[in-house]
Amino acid sequence: MKKNLRNILTLSLGLMTTVAFGQDWDVDSRTRIDMSGDENRMETSQRATIGATWGGDDWGIHVSTDVNYDLGVNTNSEEVPVHLYEAYASTNVMGYANVTVGRQALNYGSGAILSSNDWAANRTTWDGFTVDLGVDMADITVGYATRNNGGADAAEIGGNTLFANVGKAEGDWSANLLFINSTREIGGASDVAGGFSRSAMGLDLTYALMGGDLGLGLSYNTATDETDGVAAEDMDMMDISATYQINDDFSVTAGQASYGEGGFSQPGTDMSGGLAGSGKLGYLGADDENMYVGVDYGMGDFTMGLTMNMIGNAENDDYERTVNAFNLGYTMSDNANLGLSWASDKVGDADAINYMWVTLNVTP
Repeated sequence: MKKNLRNILTLSLGLMTTVAFGQDWDVDSRTRIDMSGDENRMETSQRATIGATWGGDDWGIHVSTDVNYDLGVNTNSEEVPVHLYEAYASTNVMGYANVTVGRQALNYGSGAILSSNDWAANRTTWDGFTVDLGVDMADITVGYATRNNGGADAAEIGGNTLFANVGKAEGDWSANLLFINSTREIGGASDVAGGFSRSAMGLDLTYALMGGDLGLGLSYNTATDETDGVAAEDMDMMDISATYQINDDFSVTAGQASYGEGGFSQPGTDMSGGLAGSGKLGYLGADDENMYVGVDYGMGDFTMGLTMNMIGNAENDDYERTVNAFNLGYTMSDNANLGLSWASDKVGDADAINYMWVTLNVTP
């Protein structure tokens, strides 16, 4: 029996044994067909996630794994990548805090700074610990972890990260504030001054008016990199938006995203990779400004959405980029959803680049 196939069977048997004695289990299957480009492309990727959770009133353990393969490409078991997705244990400490230790997928705020990059074959996880403080005034989480991405060298992709997240929701408003500081060594350096460090902050605010029919949103993110003790230009971006719920099925969203002179981006997030990598518009360039408008409509089991992005540059009047995205979803049952995503990306007078995906999600 091939090595990878044996590993898959062993892990699956272990998870099934765990499920037999556990309190909860989860399975998720995502099939994605990429029909981008010449319309003759039919590249199909499959990801199956198998997980189990068990525990008591004040403790819990969770383990899950990802199996990724491309149909028609990974023709034998040795070519099928198998990754440990999450593996962590949680316990309550004297009623004052909940401590989680292990490999975790972390998502906070808008996801522009810290998120799990679910479109990637190797989703972003973190090896370390998080502490959820049991206080009434806000949801407060602090943590210390190293970013993991498909087994790559942690010193090269993320180093050590200390973060704190504070979230609060009350009545018609909500707020989330995230701070992170990452450091890593470069060329054997033994301190931050001789290596690399990054500090980032994200603030997300929402407010509902008119009985909830009108929602306002603000997202502001900033980051500063320092290499060998020398700070680079600050990165920042701000997104202001408004959503109006015309009726129970129809809503309209409009907004503007602006990037500063240093641009803004963070590795391994939901916005990494752009349209080709994440299926989303992703981060823009320095001084870019995006005016966007979108509509969403739901009719029974069907959902539809259309977003038009009109991108210019504050320092270059000749730069024009238009990105139109369309999404169609169908709920086939309580356990299966089918989606069609299409996007067209056009810069200046160049020919538009078209992207198209069909996605099937199945969960028990």
